[in-house]
Amino acid sequence: MTDRTFDLPDLGEGLTEAEVVRWLVAVGDTVALDQPVVEVETAKSIVEVPSPFAGTVGVLHGEEGAVVEVGRPLITVVSGDSEAAGAAVPAPTAATAPDPAGERYREEERAGSGNVLVGYGTPETGGRGRTRRPRTRPAATAVPSTGGRGRVPEPRGVPEPRRVPLVTSPLVRQMAREAGIRVADLEGSGPNGLIMRKDVRAAIDVAGQDTGGRSNGGRDAVAAAAGAPGATDPRTGLPESARVPITGFRKSVATALSRSRREIPEATVWVDVDATELVRLRESHPDGPGLMVYVARFVLAGLRAHPELNGCVDTDREELVRYDGVNLGLAVQTDRGLVAPAVLGAHRYTTAELDTEIRRVTAAAREGKSSPAEMTGGTFTLNNYGALRVDGSAAIINHPQVAILGLGRIMDRPWIVDGELTARKITQLSFAFDHRVCDGGTAAGFMRVVADAMEDPAAAIAGL
Repeated sequence: MTDRTFDLPDLGEGLTEAEVVRWLVAVGDTVALDQPVVEVETAKSIVEVPSPFAGTVGVLHGEEGAVVEVGRPLITVVSGDSEAAGAAVPAPTAATAPDPAGERYREEERAGSGNVLVGYGTPETGGRGRTRRPRTRPAATAVPSTGGRGRVPEPRGVPEPRRVPLVTSPLVRQMAREAGIRVADLEGSGPNGLIMRKDVRAAIDVAGQDTGGRSNGGRDAVAAAAGAPGATDPRTGLPESARVPITGFRKSVATALSRSRREIPEATVWVDVDATELVRLRESHPDGPGLMVYVARFVLAGLRAHPELNGCVDTDREELVRYDGVNLGLAVQTDRGLVAPAVLGAHRYTTAELDTEIRRVTAAAREGKSSPAEMTGGTFTLNNYGALRVDGSAAIINHPQVAILGLGRIMDRPWIVDGELTARKITQLSFAFDHRVCDGGTAAGFMRVVADAMEDPAAAIAGL
């Protein structure tokens, strides 16, 4: 019998931790290879994690609600010698064929891949990562004797082994790059030398000590004095009622929004729109597409007219990138917080098809079932904060995108039409854009495409 412990993998999302939502097995249960054993909540979605081992569940590492770091034990499976993943397997015969899932897992494990889930993030499923083979010295070979009649020539051209740092998380690379630290100089504490976020933090701390521990304005002293919940805050003099760890989803949101504000020189423009005709169109077809679907179609038209807003900024190469196609992100309020899953390939859908896909994507987001591609693949975001009964907002761009359009609530307001004062259905559009990509003229042009279409939807739809 062999104990096989499966560590929490990267899950292909570049994340560093996940929360155990629900165990699908219990100690003593029998599990098959690739059988889902646990639901974990990452900063992006809820994911079922399959077991790469077959056998009997021996230990569940972590209670439901616990946060597990990538590379830490998740589940231990007790296997017989014939069941143990990675054990010697006899050559296949006509009666015995190899297990493709098990072979793929073992290949990834030997290659040092961070994507160690069977069938998840592997090259066969579209993963783009490449694994570099380490350079090794050739094995020593016998050298013929010269009988003392001369020197034995030393072998030439034997390359020295070169250490290739194992880093699978983009967040770890970003943290090291921003701190001016080379990942090649770090020793990883994760499995197989995987460089973790805590390794970068430790290097940053050492660098701070080497520079004399510059003062940070007394913030460390304030944090130390704050102590546990119930302590008196030294700045305000008020007692603390609670302390909530910033983990998982909130940590990811904080990191993304802070990066957006730090890196993107954004500007915001807005316009009031008479959506009376759009509301009439929707009411005349109660079983047809919703208002947001029409707005989404008008956004796609605006991006066709101004493709620079459907792209990103490659700061490493100092290039503006434009995409051939639109993955339309939709801001969705869920129990976990605000997420922005994308309708992949939105430019290919008809209005009816787009309506179906938007409903599916938003429902999956609220259930925590969005795919990693949907959560990370957006190229432009549409935010309907009017659903929260809000009139306007200066939204933060969803990095690495370069623009976000917000739609406020539609309400009756006095409006001048043909010189006459009347009540109309008015809403406000707000548009935040990356000023590195375009100037106000382009942003205003995009806004007018969307606003004009909303004010005369019949003509706009006919032209799509």
